[in-house]
Amino acid sequence: MVCAQILVLVLVFELVSVPVIASLGTKLDAATNTAYRGRRTLASENSDFISIDCGSSEDYVDEASGIFYKSDLEFTSSGENGKIKSEYPSQDTPYGQQLINLRSFPQGKKNCYILKPIQGKNNNYLIRAVFLYGNHDGLNVNPKFDLYLGGNLWKTVRIEDNYVIYEIIHVAPRDVIHVCLVDTGLGTPFISALELRLLDNSIYRIKSAGALALRGRFDMGTKGNTTVRHKNDPYDRLWSLDYFSTGILINTTSNITAFSSSTVYKLPAQVMRTAVMPIENQTIVSYYWNLDINREYYIFFHFMEFEEVAKAHPRQITITFHSIDYVTSPITLDYLKPQSLCPQNEPLRGNANFTIKTKDSDLLPFLNAYEVYYAFPLQQLPTNQDDIDAIVDVKQTYKITRDDWQGDPCVPRNFSWNDLNCSYDGVSPRIISLNLSSSKLNGNITSSFAKLTALHSLDLSYNNFIGSIPEVLASLPNLQILNLAGNNLNGPIPKGLAEKSKHGTLQLSLPESLELGQTNSDKGKRNFIIPVVTSIGALVLLIFIAIFWWVKRNQGQGTVTISKQEDALKPKNRQFTHSEVVRITTNFSKVIGEGGYGKVYLGTMRDDSQVAVKVLSSSSNQGYKEFQAEVQHLMLVYHRNLVSLVGYSDDRGNKALIYEYMCNGNLKQHLSVTNRDVLSWNMRLQIAIDAANGLEYLHNGCKPPIIHRDLKTANILLNESMQAKIADFGLSRSFATEKDSHVTTRPAGTPGYLDPEYQSTGNFNKKSDVYSFGIILLELITGQPVITRSHESSKHVLQWVNPLIERGDIQTIVDERLQGEFNTNVAWKALEIAMSCVPPAAIQRPDMSHVLVELKECLAVEMASGTAGKTENSMKRSNNSFQMTSLALDAEMVPSAR
Repeated sequence: MVCAQILVLVLVFELVSVPVIASLGTKLDAATNTAYRGRRTLASENSDFISIDCGSSEDYVDEASGIFYKSDLEFTSSGENGKIKSEYPSQDTPYGQQLINLRSFPQGKKNCYILKPIQGKNNNYLIRAVFLYGNHDGLNVNPKFDLYLGGNLWKTVRIEDNYVIYEIIHVAPRDVIHVCLVDTGLGTPFISALELRLLDNSIYRIKSAGALALRGRFDMGTKGNTTVRHKNDPYDRLWSLDYFSTGILINTTSNITAFSSSTVYKLPAQVMRTAVMPIENQTIVSYYWNLDINREYYIFFHFMEFEEVAKAHPRQITITFHSIDYVTSPITLDYLKPQSLCPQNEPLRGNANFTIKTKDSDLLPFLNAYEVYYAFPLQQLPTNQDDIDAIVDVKQTYKITRDDWQGDPCVPRNFSWNDLNCSYDGVSPRIISLNLSSSKLNGNITSSFAKLTALHSLDLSYNNFIGSIPEVLASLPNLQILNLAGNNLNGPIPKGLAEKSKHGTLQLSLPESLELGQTNSDKGKRNFIIPVVTSIGALVLLIFIAIFWWVKRNQGQGTVTISKQEDALKPKNRQFTHSEVVRITTNFSKVIGEGGYGKVYLGTMRDDSQVAVKVLSSSSNQGYKEFQAEVQHLMLVYHRNLVSLVGYSDDRGNKALIYEYMCNGNLKQHLSVTNRDVLSWNMRLQIAIDAANGLEYLHNGCKPPIIHRDLKTANILLNESMQAKIADFGLSRSFATEKDSHVTTRPAGTPGYLDPEYQSTGNFNKKSDVYSFGIILLELITGQPVITRSHESSKHVLQWVNPLIERGDIQTIVDERLQGEFNTNVAWKALEIAMSCVPPAAIQRPDMSHVLVELKECLAVEMASGTAGKTENSMKRSNNSFQMTSLALDAEMVPSAR
């Protein structure tokens, strides 16, 4: 008879995965042919596994585990291969070769792996991520970053000197599982290995938890620090020594067929052969755990009978938690048959006091193994599956390789894909706007766009689309905006789109080659037979008409390089004599503007069209070189958001520039506090987009690119329909290559709009224009002048807005004259865009193409929301939502009051 014994096992929990001194495992240098030999057999044996050696350049079979590991090239589209430093010691770990290589992600905020298990959705999967820093980048700084499962934060990865393993079990709601690493600014994210294992759907299912994250899985009674995994465990669970347990170690050498037993847990025989029993004079096994009160825990206990006991008096195990039964009835152990005590749906919180004992028996209790998990709520469901399929098809069709287009398009919300917006009102997020303007897309417009059935706005403008407009786009039930301008599309226009446009339910923008009246119902009417032309003169006429039509169709497509035929037909900017300028201005009778260069006069051409004539005075600060620059630039560039040059005069020292007349003046006038006609919020967004369009064309559409160098609200003019156009190219400079993109000249620009980097280097570049544009955008949002002067001091608009951003006070930031008539979310987004343009370092600023896309998304969301959200109560936003920009505004940038 065994003496009464009690074993007290004291565990200080959070079951902190005991910092196992874990460095690199045994390196496997098996020859390549050995690794590939038998690959097909092993791969079929591991068909329920996805095993990725991140950063490896080849596939191989791991000799220790028998698992077939693949390179990660087919699972992610970003990142760089790396390798840990050789000085890291090689010791026995669950992983060997998998820890040598890694993939790091120095680019992009969110980088993702795509896992596609062959069993698909609604199955129970174990997912494991492994990390070993190993000073792979030579910085010797342990990084910290976030790990996401789909749209849910799984873990903040904190790397120390050892390797780290995180596991989670969940039922996949989609056929595709995304595992993403998010840069938090505390080091470059990386990963060493990523694994997925199919589990039986009947195990580890705690419905109320959503998912289970592992805190510890322990093999009791074993010796040493060997970790049990595949091939012993068919699910490849990792079983390690419980370092805090004490008691009598027991084991059996009997043959155990754990895999073939009736238990679905398929516990490894190596784990079940060992156990811990109470020490002498004790009869109870007790555990005291200090649990995190903010989490819900689930614990699984595993037993196996070692002794052949009388059937009439079997060993029956009970477990109590604070004197309350952990399970409803005792578990009866059968000889050499694994048994598990699984928790009820009620989780554990706070300090836990467990007692393991036997019921109505003189036999002592023991414990073979146990697992501890905490509940992982899946609060954010993935994007609607149809939307994911459609946007992925679009991405693949046009080979879109943007760093941020990874993982789920809508979640996590803070890291949704650029160029699209989502709604989160339903069960799953839906894509409601998509902006692919100026994305260099080629070919036909894919019908996959029509599968995004929740779309309110679709902008495909200024790409290289050809062919006809798909009729299925008319079937989009919620579409309110469709922009196809700037493409090479041909007719007919789908009747459904034309009718929606006619009835005002769709804002439709078409290329100049298409007319709204040309619908598919006009096909028969528009077909005609060209008679045989026998006259040479008629044939020449037809050829001329065809050429003219082709030129007309391609006007405004944003190209600087024009063919000889097009150049011959395009009206040239005329050179006028001084006497003609006198006649056009009626002897300079009406002044409509004045600057350092001279005066601007209203003029009338012979066809009665009005023009603005800028006359260069002899004392002008704008010298002859600047005059030549403006003429040359405006004669070359053609864009709807740049003021067109009608002609010029350089006659006997009299210099003048003749522009199209912009009857609504400049933006500075409209933003002035003295202007009674307050620009609406939507109008401000549209003006910002117009100006961004023009500037983006100068930077990226012109060959060579052009830097404006004097962007300001006074140089943004408005025509009769309030369309904004950039003017005044007198200080512009072009550069032939990226190498020449830093232009050093004499001082240029206007105080308040000047790039801070220019103050120290004297160099202008494209990012200098971006800074100036950011200031203009701030003026549009706030209604504040770029510099506010008082008798004692001057304040820059950035100095005015920064404290309000820190307080999250959007109501005060946005022009009070709007009286709250704006969408607060859009206002914050517009403010973020403006602030992203104005960091002191040029390298931190975005390209204008990115700014343009972001602004278009703002307008799309504003129009889709209508009046919703314009008077929201939540006017506060954390200043963590975007980086604050603090500038040392010197005297040259902010002139003192005069």
